[in-house]
Amino acid sequence: MAFVPPTFADVRAAAARIAAYATVTPVLRNDVLNASAGASLYFKCEHLQRGGAFKFRGACNAVWSLSEDEARRGVVTHSSGNHGAALALAAATRGVPAHIVVPEGAVAAKLANIERAGGILHRCAPTIAAREETCAEVQRETGATLVHPYADARVIAGQGTIILELLQQAPDLDVVITPVGGGGLISGCAIALRALVPGIELMGAEPAGADDAFQSLQRGERVTDVVPDTICDGLRATIGAPNFALLREHGVEVITATDSETRAAMRSIWAELKQTVEPSSALVLAALMKHRERFRGKRVGLVLTGGNVDLDAVDLRAA
Repeated sequence: MAFVPPTFADVRAAAARIAAYATVTPVLRNDVLNASAGASLYFKCEHLQRGGAFKFRGACNAVWSLSEDEARRGVVTHSSGNHGAALALAAATRGVPAHIVVPEGAVAAKLANIERAGGILHRCAPTIAAREETCAEVQRETGATLVHPYADARVIAGQGTIILELLQQAPDLDVVITPVGGGGLISGCAIALRALVPGIELMGAEPAGADDAFQSLQRGERVTDVVPDTICDGLRATIGAPNFALLREHGVEVITATDSETRAAMRSIWAELKQTVEPSSALVLAALMKHRERFRGKRVGLVLTGGNVDLDAVDLRAA
């Protein structure tokens, strides 16, 4: 079946659909970080969302979009952690099973979140091909509906609801920056921003060691041969084909930052905001600080996407 991208009406419908289940996350500010950046920063705290990540929005919208017959057979996805936990939590709100295919080497804290939420784990090799093959096998065995982590219109629409909240909490922004992995979040944000305030610039932050979206936009064609090498485990996915198309359609730019720069930003967020965020979240601040001249004097919304940190694995020493 051909992919049909969601519309802004779908984003609004998603907001109504998930309102009873999702958390309206706060926006935080900090004078020290503002001074360091030379800009007014507004941190949208999606690490305080249910399940510890923004992913609950899209997963919840997908689960509650299912017919009764579809819901009874459950849902299945593949995930490095946050989307899997979100889908398990969302499925629990409807009392249906959630099958989560996870790659070997996934962050232990994220796997624990999936299990606590009632997800049924299916392990596979750490490749996209293995994830997709295992998902297909689970679908054949259970009849579950696939809820793709980013190339799913229901998921994209759900993620776009972040913008509806952010613009109410922080009006008159000049720029919004979100991380980029598979592209579900930034795709949904692009649809919502262009409908509501087309003058706001939307930028993606991507790890320099997993910069397939950056390369894709530079070349004008989707790049799929990047081997990710980054501490940002939530951003190792290749940009999805429909997501790349939406980024091009909406004129989204992607900027990058290194792991060393991301560690420094993560320390700053922990120290100044007093918020425990994972590297994939801290990347937005890292990218802004690396390119700070572009943002000087602007009002910038930064989406902190998740806070499921494996504390034993993260080196927070100064770079």
